[in-house]
Amino acid sequence: MTDPQSDLIPLLARIADSLDRLAPPLPPQADLDAANAFVWRASPPGLQPVATVNRVDMVLLKGIDRARDILIENTERFARGLPANNALLWGARGMGKSSLIKAAHATINADRALMEEDGVFPLKLVEIHREDIESLPALMGLARTAPYRFVIFCDDLSFDFDDTSYKSLKAALEGGIEGRPDNTLFYATSNRRHLLPRDMMENERSTAINPSEAVEEKVSLSDRFGLWLGFHKCSQDDYLDMVRGYADHFGIDTDREQMVRDALEWSTTRGSRSGRVAWQFIQDLAGRLGVPLTGAGG
Repeated sequence: MTDPQSDLIPLLARIADSLDRLAPPLPPQADLDAANAFVWRASPPGLQPVATVNRVDMVLLKGIDRARDILIENTERFARGLPANNALLWGARGMGKSSLIKAAHATINADRALMEEDGVFPLKLVEIHREDIESLPALMGLARTAPYRFVIFCDDLSFDFDDTSYKSLKAALEGGIEGRPDNTLFYATSNRRHLLPRDMMENERSTAINPSEAVEEKVSLSDRFGLWLGFHKCSQDDYLDMVRGYADHFGIDTDREQMVRDALEWSTTRGSRSGRVAWQFIQDLAGRLGVPLTGAGG
C-alpha cells in the first residue's frame, strides 16, 4: 500500500519551487561607498551610483529662504540621528523645489564638523522615479539594514484618477506593519498640495455614498508628510535677484541695465517668472557672450 505522505513530499517540493520562481528577486546589495547619490532602478531592483549630481549651489536659490532654512534644519536633525519629518515641497513650477532638496543634501554632507561626529555618516541621496513608487517598500527594505542614513527623493510626485499606487506610498511611509525605517527620510516635490488632481477629488465627492470619507482616503496621503513647504510664484524683484545672482556667480561681465531689460523680455515671452526661467535666460546670455558656465547644473 502506498504511503500518502511519500506522494505528498514531492508535490510540496514542486509547489515550493514554483513559489520561488514567482517571488521577486531580492535587491542586490549595492556598493554604498561608491557614491553619496544613487538612482533606484525597480527592474531589476538595485541602486545605480551617480558620480556627479546635477545640482545648483545653495547660494543661488533665491526667494525661498524660509523653506530653505526649515528643510536644512530638518535634514540636519535626521543626519544626527534625531527625529525628523518626511517633507512635501509643493507649489509653482520652476521655483527650486527639487534643487533645494539636492542642495540641502550637499550642504549637510559638506558640514565637516557634523560629519566628524561619532556615529554620523554621510547622507545618501536616492532618487526614485514616479513610475517606480510601488517598489518603494523594496527600496526601504534594502536601506533598513545599511549603516547609512538615506534621503529618498521623488521629483514631481502626483497621481492620476485611476492610479492606486498611492496606497503603496501611504503604507511605506507610515502605515505598514514595519513602518518607515529609522535611517530613511522621504522627500517629494509636487505641483499639487494633496498630490491628486482637483477633478479627481471632486468626482469622489459627487459619486461616493459618503463623500467626506472618499476624499479623506486620498487626501490622507499628504498627511504622511510632517512638513509641507509651499513654493509660490516669484515677484519681478525676486526674479531679477535670481538673474543677478547667477550673473555674479559665473562672472558674466555685461551691461547690467541691458541685462535686466533682456531678462524681463525673456520672462514676458514665456509668460512666467521663476528660478528656472532665470536660469534659462542666463544660459542664453552666457552662450551669446561666450562665457562657459563652469560647474553649472540647471
